[in-house]
Amino acid sequence: MKETRQQRFKRIAGARTNKILDMIKLLANCANTGNYEYSDDDIKKIFSAIEAEIKNAKAQFSKQSRKDKKFSL
Repeated sequence: MKETRQQRFKRIAGARTNKILDMIKLLANCANTGNYEYSDDDIKKIFSAIEAEIKNAKAQFSKQSRKDKKFSL
């Protein structure tokens, strides 16, 4: 049976989301000051970059939903 586009999305998006969540957990391990040294500025740069990329990803999904909306007065 051929996989539908919805099924393919769920399979791929689910796997990619789990990879991202795993990587965030690994990043959190860097908070261990017994093994690492960092500044507040370092942390701000890391999370600023992550938040910017999340914002970009959300915008990509929003663009798709806007295509279906028609203008009216």
